[in-house]
Order: sequence, then C-alpha cells, then structure tokens
Amino acid sequence: MLIFILRRLVIALCVAVTVSVVSFSLLHLSGDLATSIAGPEATAAQVEEIRVQYGLNRPMTTQYVEWLGNALHLDFGRSFYFQGEVMDMVAERLPITLKLGGIALLLAVVVAIPLGVLAAIYRDTWIDRLSLIIAVVGQAMPSFWFGLTLILIFSVTLHWLPVSGNEEWTNFVLPAVALGYYAMPAMMRLTRAGMLDVLGSDYIRTARAKGLSKGKVIFKHALRNAVIPVVALAAVELGFMLGGSVVIESVYSMQGLGQLAWDAISRNDYPVVQAVVLIIAMFYIGLTFLADVINALLDPRIRTR
Repeated sequence: MLIFILRRLVIALCVAVTVSVVSFSLLHLSGDLATSIAGPEATAAQVEEIRVQYGLNRPMTTQYVEWLGNALHLDFGRSFYFQGEVMDMVAERLPITLKLGGIALLLAVVVAIPLGVLAAIYRDTWIDRLSLIIAVVGQAMPSFWFGLTLILIFSVTLHWLPVSGNEEWTNFVLPAVALGYYAMPAMMRLTRAGMLDVLGSDYIRTARAKGLSKGKVIFKHALRNAVIPVVALAAVELGFMLGGSVVIESVYSMQGLGQLAWDAISRNDYPVVQAVVLIIAMFYIGLTFLADVINALLDPRIRTR
C-alpha cells in the first residue's frame, strides 16, 4: 500500500509542476503583459517602466522560478486592479467556493447513487427510464440556464429563496442545486452500470444461493464494489465544480473564488488569475490523489496496478 501511495504521489507532483508551468506560460504567451497592465493610452516609456518594475524584462525561466518559489510560500504578489495581496483575497473568497462545491457534491451523491441503484435493480422499467431521462436532461442542460430557471421559479415567482448573495445558508440552496445537477448524471449512470455488472457476477449469485436477504446482497456485497469508480468520479466532479463555479457564482452574485476569477480575467489582473488557476488545479490534483487512495483501500486489486 505504501508503494502504491508513493507512486501516486510522484505522479501527482509531476502533474502539479506541469500545471504550474502551463498556467504561468499561457498568461505570458497571451501577449505583452506590460502593455496590458499599462493600458492602451500608455507611452512606450511608461510601458518600459512597468516592464522593469514587475521584472518582465528578465528571462522567462527566471521569472517562473521566482514565481514558483513565492507560490510555494503562498505569496502570489499584489493584485494589479484591486491593489491588495492576492493570497488575502483568495483566502477570503475560497471558503465560499468550497462550501458551495461541498454542498453541491453532497446533493449529487445523495440523489445519484440511490437513483443508479434503483435503475439497476429495476432495469428496463419506468424507474430505469425515468432515471436515464433525468441523466440526459442534466447533461444536456447548460448550468447557467438551469440556474436562471431556478431563480425565476423559486425566487421571482414563489419568493421562497433569495436571488443572490452568500450571507445565509439559504443563499447556497439554488446555486448548489444548479451546480450539483450538472454532476449528478455521470455519477448516476456510472452507479447503474457498476451495479448491473456486479449483480450479474458469480459471487452475487452465490450470496443469493446461500439465502441472504435482498437488502444484504445489494447493499453489503454489490454496492460496495459498484461504488468504487463513483468515488474517483466524485473527486473529479468536485474539482470540476470548483473550476466551474465561475458561471454559477456569476449568476447568483456570490463573492467566491469563481467570481474573483471572473473579475480578474475581465480586468487583466494576471497575478490573481495565476493564483486562482494554480490553487484550483492543486485542489483537483489533491482530490484525484485522495480518490486513488480510497479506491485502493476499497479494492486491494488496485494496489498492484
């Protein structure tokens, strides 16, 4: 198990370094940063002054090594637009995005796994067809459109829930539903496929032949093996939720990391964009690594891969 963890940890570190190189390079290759910071009305002398001030006149490798060294100490510099420490801004907004993503993932898991189990048990019945319809609609419907529809129904028409903000728990209900519904179809279909595969295996037939109850066969023997790939998918979906929160937070005016990223992109605030991209990527890599470890604990056969 230790060798498996170390192997996965090395892979995660390699991916993290690659992501840091890509996130640093893309912004610098998108154009002249000094010109973007100075603005279209700046003179050549002012642009050159900014280039020297921010060290943009040095070799790219030198800039990257310095930036990465500071990033490892959680120092991402100062925001060009907001004129504050980038890490302070991220630390203020990150809990809101994590809370939104956690609630959305919980809703998706609570709905998707039972639906997947029921769809597998009652295969080719109306329950199975209804579950597949829900999955298809969830994957086809844009999250921003679904979010606006929820606002129209539950905020504008029924006045049950607030339209925007992040002060109360009620502010997270509609955004979490909109974000979670997008992740739910893949988890439901994977649970259904896993359950169908497991229910047709030899050890399940043996368990039934021994006279075990239907509930014990399904939940103790079948579901444990069928849910293994769902664990990895849940970690990946949470990473997607953190990255995809830009749209939902904009729709609901939530002052989270996604909204900060949107404000930074629209104002060419490169230090903030780099910090948000790197931090979300690190969460994604960490969640994937955690999912691999959990899967190895659930299924010892994975440890030999």
